[in-house]
Amino acid sequence: MNIVETIFRQADPQAIALIHGESKITFAALDASSQEVVTRLESRLENPIAFRIGLDCPNGITHVVLALGIVRSGKCLIPIASELTTTEREDLIRRTGIEAILHANGELEPRTPLLPPGFPEEKLHALQPAFIRFSSGTTGVSKGIVLTHESLLERISAANRGLQIGPSDRVVWILPMAHHFAVSIILYLWCGAATIIVESHLAGDILTAARQHRGTVLYGAPFHHALLAAEASGRDWPGLRLAVSTAAALASSTAEAFLARYGVPLSQGLGIIEIGLPFLNLTSARNKPASIGRPQPDFSARLVEGQLQVRGPGMLDAYLAPWQTRQEIAPGGWFATGDLARVDEDGDYYLEGRSHSVINVAGMKCFPEEIEVVLGSHPGVRRVRVIGRPHPKVGTVPVAEIVPHDPAQPPSLAELSALCRRELARYKIPVDYRFVSELPVTASGKIKRNTNV
Repeated sequence: MNIVETIFRQADPQAIALIHGESKITFAALDASSQEVVTRLESRLENPIAFRIGLDCPNGITHVVLALGIVRSGKCLIPIASELTTTEREDLIRRTGIEAILHANGELEPRTPLLPPGFPEEKLHALQPAFIRFSSGTTGVSKGIVLTHESLLERISAANRGLQIGPSDRVVWILPMAHHFAVSIILYLWCGAATIIVESHLAGDILTAARQHRGTVLYGAPFHHALLAAEASGRDWPGLRLAVSTAAALASSTAEAFLARYGVPLSQGLGIIEIGLPFLNLTSARNKPASIGRPQPDFSARLVEGQLQVRGPGMLDAYLAPWQTRQEIAPGGWFATGDLARVDEDGDYYLEGRSHSVINVAGMKCFPEEIEVVLGSHPGVRRVRVIGRPHPKVGTVPVAEIVPHDPAQPPSLAELSALCRRELARYKIPVDYRFVSELPVTASGKIKRNTNV
């Protein structure tokens, strides 16, 4: 089974699939364009058995065409996010063993994979995956999430039992495709809906595009919803029927302002790359906007010592590095999300933080550990801890606490900032650097972490 083939078998060929500015493409045209990518890959790949293909392309119709072409060809799609630095990009390429990179201009760049020790080549081939994406995970170490065609189909089918997206919908899209493509864009196409791609993060531009193209569904992060709630033109959004908030915790004040502005409640969802969309607050969104609601149909949830575990269809097939199978990751089918949660008397769940140290910046996640490695490479840094500081617009921002080797002559802020700019994506760069005499440690000598300061 190939998930892209199922999209075009059931879609209306003449219906609009994608809208980007003044450009539109029908399902028939998208079908033909993605098939052209398949042909190009087959004719230009020097190694015909190569199957891990990186995609280096910004948001837009071209991104969708190329991504669908890679998956349709039977190859494995590995998105390469545009915000990655050269160091991060090369690390992703090495850890996934990418064998070729498809660029936005259609150029196919062959790569000789330098596979890390223990790379599970035969096990990965046996799965015939459609998609690998490195994500936040729940353990403080970024892992490659491996998904097959079958798991993707299970996942989007389950998610849409709650979303109820269909051919009459037009979904306003403002998130980075390299982070969310497999769970979201594929779902919209599979349902026959149109996706309105908006590049700008300005509320006025988002609202203009939504009104112009008759958007019915909004899928975004609290950062975007807060901006839209504060949009001052007074223009309404007459066709909006469903607004989903995901990627970070939703503040009640944002939800209340959005409802007052547009007359539609924000439904907070819990989207997890390892399992899909197990929670979506549809029944309690008006009076409990801070809740993620109840488990979606086909999903179960439980709390184990306050930590949320979920079970349901479409779970990841494996972690790439280090290799772990689904059975190893989720014993008995239960996946530990890494979220601390509580449930009220009505059965509605609330997130209360993370059991690990991931920092969520406007829906994009980073690890303190990776920032600490960069700062720790400076010869003037003896020890460093990176923690998250709440931010009213983007959720959380990283802050660095540094123990210098020489307290009398600590590294300059300019040096530290330049080092981070060179090695890290922009959203991972600390907004503040603090020099301290010591850092709190556990009995075993490990740094104590606190995600909020």
